[in-house]
Amino acid sequence: MSPLWIPPTLGAAAFQVARNSVQRRLLGEAGPWGATLVRFLFGLPFAALLAGGGLAGLGAARLHPGPTFWLAAAVAALTQVLATAAMLVSMRRSSFALGTMFQQSAIPLSALLGLALGEPLGPLRWTGIGLITAGMMALGWPGKVPQKGLASALILGVAAGAGFAVASNAARQAALALAPDVPVRSALLTLLAVQTLQAAGLSLWLAVTDRASLAAIFRSWRASLSAGVLGTCGSGLWFIAFALSPVGPVRALGVLEMPLAALAGRRLFAERLTLAHAAIMLSIAAGVGLVALG
Repeated sequence: MSPLWIPPTLGAAAFQVARNSVQRRLLGEAGPWGATLVRFLFGLPFAALLAGGGLAGLGAARLHPGPTFWLAAAVAALTQVLATAAMLVSMRRSSFALGTMFQQSAIPLSALLGLALGEPLGPLRWTGIGLITAGMMALGWPGKVPQKGLASALILGVAAGAGFAVASNAARQAALALAPDVPVRSALLTLLAVQTLQAAGLSLWLAVTDRASLAAIFRSWRASLSAGVLGTCGSGLWFIAFALSPVGPVRALGVLEMPLAALAGRRLFAERLTLAHAAIMLSIAAGVGLVALG
């Protein structure tokens, strides 16, 4: 497999940590759904710019936006929205770093879904994924981290991981269905389609059910715009990586966001990690190395 998927994955992980930190700050005023919406709505113009660049010089005859593409894009849109909201609440109930860790259940689930879709991985990568999964279980084991709200945070984090696993594989299938011979351009066009569905659907939902949250994200337009730009840049890189590689290795390498999240949590939210947390993160990093080398 070509290593071209590695640079966009590393960039996506960095953008994701920055975006999550901004979204978490919006939770108090906008709630989980409002904080989720900013990622898609305020980032939509930038997704359009990226897609325009991807479309430039690409003949329409090379695109195949048939039922498979739209079904996969719709699944990716819905599951990513639900997963983002669950992840943000998980972070609020535990910590920024632990919430990031819990949703890494997307790694083994993404690999298993990829296997079901006919994209097997080698033994070295499965070993790395096993190490990462074991590390996550050790971190969240009852009594290991005596923190109020940990149980619900863990459940929500794992649910978020499952949602991200489905969304990632659906995004890959959509990009491959749209224009498999030009994966990078196809990924950017898929991003625009998915993000348009997300922005329209969630905006309509909040307009009907929670106008206060909708108003809050516009009052905090600077933070909302920041989250949107960071989110679109991160999502664009994720989608490119998914189009270039099976999702399992991409998600596994993306776990490098954990040390970045720990640093962000310490700097922005005055959170502290124990030595046990640090040791487990190091073991997970070893698993990441196996996945990258495999």
